[in-house]
This record gives sequence, structure tokens and C-alpha cells, in this order.
Amino acid sequence: MKVFRGIRELLSPFARYREAALAVREGRVVWVGPERELPEAFASWPQEDLLGASVVPGLVDPHTHLIYAGDRYEEFLRRSRGEPYEAILRAGGGIYETVRATVQAEDEVLLSSAQARARSLLAHGVTSLEIKSGYGLEPEAELRLLRLIRRLEERLPQRVFATLLAHAVPRGWARKTYLRTLVEEVLPQVAQERLALMADVFCDQGAFTVEEAEVFLSRAKAHGLGVRLHAEQIARTGASHLAARLQALSADHLEMATLEDLSSLAKAGVVAVLLPGAALSLKKPLPQAALLHQAGVRVALASDHNPGTSPLLNPWLTMALAVHVVGLGAEESLIAHTAHAALALGRPELGRLEPGAVADFVALEVPPLDPIYRFGEHPPLAVYIGGERVWS
Repeated sequence: MKVFRGIRELLSPFARYREAALAVREGRVVWVGPERELPEAFASWPQEDLLGASVVPGLVDPHTHLIYAGDRYEEFLRRSRGEPYEAILRAGGGIYETVRATVQAEDEVLLSSAQARARSLLAHGVTSLEIKSGYGLEPEAELRLLRLIRRLEERLPQRVFATLLAHAVPRGWARKTYLRTLVEEVLPQVAQERLALMADVFCDQGAFTVEEAEVFLSRAKAHGLGVRLHAEQIARTGASHLAARLQALSADHLEMATLEDLSSLAKAGVVAVLLPGAALSLKKPLPQAALLHQAGVRVALASDHNPGTSPLLNPWLTMALAVHVVGLGAEESLIAHTAHAALALGRPELGRLEPGAVADFVALEVPPLDPIYRFGEHPPLAVYIGGERVWS
């Protein structure tokens, strides 16, 4: 039990309280509001004075490819000179280059590098993050990555949500054989060992078709996994409508999505996860705020951290890009990287500070939205998970 006092301003993120207090018991919020209204029942609880800091919910990153080896610096240079990513991928580069490096890396190399990336996210206030497999491709290599994510979770203070990603067909495999192996061998093993909470598929031009994605995700749902899609990134394929039919947790990317696509997501309650880092890297347009508002879809933000198209580890920069490129309001941007991002993981108790919610929060020296204004210039003073300080 603890009461956090001396909060200059708190964004819940849906409500704003000035001169606020926050009461926490057993890792969850039991009361939040103006300090002058703190109920007498909490007066005897231990207290921590935050000395005029601002507070926002712990940030949630619902889309990362955090576990991998190597980098794609040379690819970055090629793309900066105008070479299309699709051409690099067809030539065996892109994710295949990362797959080669990842498969060859020792377990400890993968774990220590991913841990360093997660610590960087923590220092920016990310208290919950999703981590996908996908850089193994071969069935046993994918299972290996999921088992490493489980070991990584034991090393991190953050809440980690593992996802099995059907990323691409490995070289040398027939498409039908590979898909059948994922469905008949990998998914049952993942379910048996409880290696992942969710399944995702890269449904796009050059990757998996809508029909293939539906086979994979339908079986994933049958095994009790939440389902998500990489949708409408490189080309408009209809993946958004598949996400709506399957009532997926989220459809991610959506650079090529139309009003019809976004409206179908909204009607099905699917969260639209935007990834500004990847869109800018690949010079793809992002859905604009007016279109998102017209569709009525809930919008989340994520880093899409990966070595090829989004080496981004600063969520405040992601939010700033959403404001300046997408046209979201600053408050909307914070909601997108907290409460709505949590919904993309199927965890509504995260990313908000209200009674019953998990007490993950970030203390800032500046006003709550100032790091967005300054493109992430001011890092947090401290980060709390379950009411316990884990970084300062």
C-alpha cells in the first residue's frame, strides 16, 4: 500500500488532475484525483512525495521485433539512394539478411542485445511491450526465439507479451508445405508450451496472402491465441477486412488502408496500430487523422522496432511523429501509446491510471505532453511498475 503525492499534473490519460495523488494497493490503482480530495482512509498509508513531477500511465509498445542479431545499415544506405525495399527483399535481402544473422547468433548474444533494447525502452517510460518472433522462419528456429523471449522476460522488469509471427516463407520451402507445418506442428507446440499469447502474420504483397493468413490465424484462434495482422503496408490486399472478420486484436501498419478498410476495423472493434517509424523509413503515407476520425477507429501507436525499417526506440518521438505527420492531437497521441496500445494486446487494465488499473506510471520533470512537443528530448525522472520504482 502506498500513496503517491506531490504530483503537479496527472494525465490518466483520459482525465487530467492538477495537484494530484495516486493510491496503490497490491500493484493496482485504488484511487486517483486531486490531492485535497484524498479520502481519509488513505491518510495512514505509507507515502512517496513525487516533488512536483508530472505523471502519465506507463507507455505500452504493442508491436516490436526486439529479438534479432546484426543490423541492416547497408540496406539503409541503399534505400536512402532510392532502391525500393521490395526489390531488396526479392533479391534475398531485407528480413532474410536478419534471419541469417539471427539463426547464426548464440542464445546469449540474442538475449543480451534484446535486453539492452528493452532497457532503452524502459528508460523512455515503456512498461509493457510486445515482442514477436519472425526472424527464425524455420519451424524450430521460430520456437527457439519464442523460448528466448520467455527467458528474456525473466531478465526484464517490464511486462512482456510474446507473439508468434508468420513473417515470410523460408528459402527452399514450398509455400503450402510451410503453411501446413506452421498450422499442424508449430501452433500446437506453441500452445502446449504456452510460448506466446498471440499470433501475427505479415499479410502483404510478397509475403502471405489473405487466404493463407486466414488459415494460419483461424487455427491460432482455435488454440486460444489472440490474433493480429500486419495489414495494408506495402499494398492494399484486403487484410484489414480479414482482421475485421476474425475480430482480431489489431491490424498494424495500414499505410495503404482506405476509409472502407478503417471503417471495417472500427465496426469490428479492431485497434488500428500505426507505425510512423516504418512508414517514414519506407516513404509510405500514413492514414491521416481526419480519415481515422471519420472511420471512428481506435488508434494505437508502436515503435515497430526492427533492424531494417524502424530502428526506433523512443516512444515520445513516435508520438511526436503522430502529431506532425498523422495529425493526431497531443492528447490523442498519448492515449494511442498507452490505453489504446494496451487494447491492441487485449489488456485493458494497462496504459491507464484509474481504479482497478495496473499501477504502471512514468514521472516526468516537465508537463505531461512536453516530451512530445520536444520530440523526446526530456526522458522520465522515474518509471514505476505495479507501484514499484524500476528505473530512475
